[in-house]
Amino acid sequence: MKPIISPSILSADFAYLANDIEMINGSEADWVHIDIMDGVFVPNISFGFPVLKYVAKLTEKPLDVHLMIVQPEKFIPEVKALGARIMNVHYEACPHLHRVVQQIREAGMLPAVTINPATPVAMLRDIIDDVYMVLIMGVNPGFGGQKFIEHTVDKVRELRELITVTGSAALIEVDGGVNLETGARLVEAGANALVAGNAVFSAPDPAEAIRALKNL
Repeated sequence: MKPIISPSILSADFAYLANDIEMINGSEADWVHIDIMDGVFVPNISFGFPVLKYVAKLTEKPLDVHLMIVQPEKFIPEVKALGARIMNVHYEACPHLHRVVQQIREAGMLPAVTINPATPVAMLRDIIDDVYMVLIMGVNPGFGGQKFIEHTVDKVRELRELITVTGSAALIEVDGGVNLETGARLVEAGANALVAGNAVFSAPDPAEAIRALKNL
């Protein structure tokens, strides 16, 4: 199967955000990836819910919402109100992760969990059957355009093995440093979904960049 492509609007041109969303709508992208940052869990602040309501109104693709924040469970109602399909929280930000995953599912969204580069895949063993998807960070979260961490490919292989052994149906998504070269290796290692920011929005033809990633 072709990989799911989720362009990250963190790399879009905020002055012309409507144009970039229109481009995504007409492209082969499957989802729209939205990174919400609080300046606490990660050293950066992205957008708040007033901006995201505007984005949700314009997009025709399912919203893949990634909360890089502390206490993400406090914002389940707001994410649900956006019409998000997927709500993704960090393993490192949730001391009661199982409870948060259940709350996301009860709200009618698909729960996903992200792990940072230094978090071992083995930490997911007790939650892997409860999540729709696991997002592996290919860079340290907080900023776009960082260099891809090579160990990410090994982590995807390890996670694929865990999913196979446990019989889980979880998808594997990767965010950070994804381009045609790294994307090909990640898909080969077992990734189902690729988040792409700079690789899409810095390309001369963003829609063509999405098509190329889709056809890896």
